[in-house]
Amino acid sequence: MVTIVYWMVTRAPTRGFAQLVILPSHFDLPLRPTEVIAFRRVLLVACFAAPLAACAETDGGTREGDALAHSTAATTGSGDTGSVSALAAPPALTSPPTLAAPPALDVQETPTCPAGMAKIEGFCIDRYEAHLVARNRSGDLGPHPHFQRPEEGVTYEARSDPGVFPQAYVSRIESRAACANVEKRLCSKREWQRACKGALGTTYPYGQRWQPKRCNAEKPHLLTLHFGADPRRWAYAQFNDPKLSQEPGFLARSGDHAGCTGDAGVYDLVGNLHEWVSDTADATLKARLDTEGISRAFQYWSPGNGVFMGGFYSTQGELGPGCNFTTIAHEPGYHDYSTGFRCCADAP
Repeated sequence: MVTIVYWMVTRAPTRGFAQLVILPSHFDLPLRPTEVIAFRRVLLVACFAAPLAACAETDGGTREGDALAHSTAATTGSGDTGSVSALAAPPALTSPPTLAAPPALDVQETPTCPAGMAKIEGFCIDRYEAHLVARNRSGDLGPHPHFQRPEEGVTYEARSDPGVFPQAYVSRIESRAACANVEKRLCSKREWQRACKGALGTTYPYGQRWQPKRCNAEKPHLLTLHFGADPRRWAYAQFNDPKLSQEPGFLARSGDHAGCTGDAGVYDLVGNLHEWVSDTADATLKARLDTEGISRAFQYWSPGNGVFMGGFYSTQGELGPGCNFTTIAHEPGYHDYSTGFRCCADAP
């Protein structure tokens, strides 16, 4: 909005003076010269109709209420300064003053999320599950194999790109650090589910009903294939065996399941890898899960456990269908071949 000066005539409470009126208007509204000329004519008429002292300067200075620097000299042949009839002819009208051009609008591009992120309401979220790059001692970045555990003492940064195997074998602690190293953070459960369910709040990113093979899920369990069908014989080290994430046909590259996305264009929120979020399990969260009316298998949990969402390529909705799949059974330092993450950030 730019202020335009308009010349208008109003009546003062006690005198018939012309007043200067300043009105706000759009910068592209033209100033009409006839308005300026009309003002000057009315001002002269007002001065002739009123006592001379109302238009001339007095001993106390400029007349009260005069908002313009208008000077009309009054002279007579005998030096009489108090007679209206002795006024000289009014000066010739001049061209209206030229107004300066309005300043250029300071138009800036609307801030958006960083590259590779989708903006949803007040936050940004990575479009793809994260993979890691490692910074060596010289400061150079290099890819970290997605099937290997992050090493202690190495700085990792999260990346979000299509066509790349996402990082498995990662804990919530490591996930949070990798996001923070690129000025992002882990998503909250609420943000993660908002991205997954979309504006309509559907159970799956693409709609309300399950559609086989839209997302990378419901495949056989690799632990059974490699280490036998008896879970009592499985060791934790086997859950972190690098060969599990290299088995062909199981872990998919980011975005390969093009139909596993919603209205915001965020991929693989259901299936492929579990995704750590920033929430911590407590009695309030547990009570909320219990009252959602969603069928979930029993899971042991303890206050302080971490939370991951969405299931992975071998789950079948045991802990909730689609976007409601919620695991609270593991501490923040837990990791295995099924755990991954993606980052969020506050929207600009």
